[in-house]
Amino acid sequence: MSIALSLYILSTLGYLVFLLFKREVWQRAGFFLLCAGFVSHGILLGKNWVEAGHLPLFDLAGNLSFCAFIFAGVFIALRHRYHVKILGIFVASVTAGLSLTSWLLPSVPATPDPAYVSLWVVVHVAASFGGNAAFTLAFAVGLLYLLLERRIKEKRKDILFRRLPSLELLDATGHACVIVGFSLMTLGMATGILYARAVWGSFWSWDPKEVWSLVVWLVYAALLHGRLSSEWRGRKAARMAVLGFLLVLFTFLGVNFLFMGHHGDFTRIGH
Repeated sequence: MSIALSLYILSTLGYLVFLLFKREVWQRAGFFLLCAGFVSHGILLGKNWVEAGHLPLFDLAGNLSFCAFIFAGVFIALRHRYHVKILGIFVASVTAGLSLTSWLLPSVPATPDPAYVSLWVVVHVAASFGGNAAFTLAFAVGLLYLLLERRIKEKRKDILFRRLPSLELLDATGHACVIVGFSLMTLGMATGILYARAVWGSFWSWDPKEVWSLVVWLVYAALLHGRLSSEWRGRKAARMAVLGFLLVLFTFLGVNFLFMGHHGDFTRIGH
């Protein structure tokens, strides 16, 4: 088992103890272990990059590992501004789960098409994964918002109610996650479009991943527009964040296995 995976698992345990007993020392320990796992993970990815000559993204194991790394990094960056501590248990457990799945899956050495070995591709993939990570956090915050709102209406003051922050903080945090995700996704799409023009001769090829990414982009653009017009706040924004995440999940996993296209090379071994 890798050092990063072990640290992610320990971080999950630390956050779990914090959730049960609300002792701040465990929350700090969980975050420290998550940061340590992130650094260790980055070193491992860098080592593999140097040895292979490209990012290890050309099989499902590599995709999930990189996704876990970016997910942890986005949370670490956002945590300093929005102190929704209960999100730590979600992030640590998902990161540990993705890393464990990646570790258990067979990793087959791949020789990618030279077109994919480029700094443009690194920026495109990192920005796209970062956008998905931020949208995942927005999804988690949206669920917490809906849960807290229901508990307030039902006047239930259980352990979850006492651990959750205010509805206002959850709403602001979810909005921040959507802004970050939308910005990163826009950067990912822009770099992908420009690189496609340089490699394949056209900005847009109606690749299934491109089409569904555009659908996701439009959904979050609508959410941000609704937010500016004060129509989609609170419960509506939370529900849209949940819906958007389902589309993100389908675009990230489902599209590559159901449709053929340029992006299939990033999850199918030997294609």
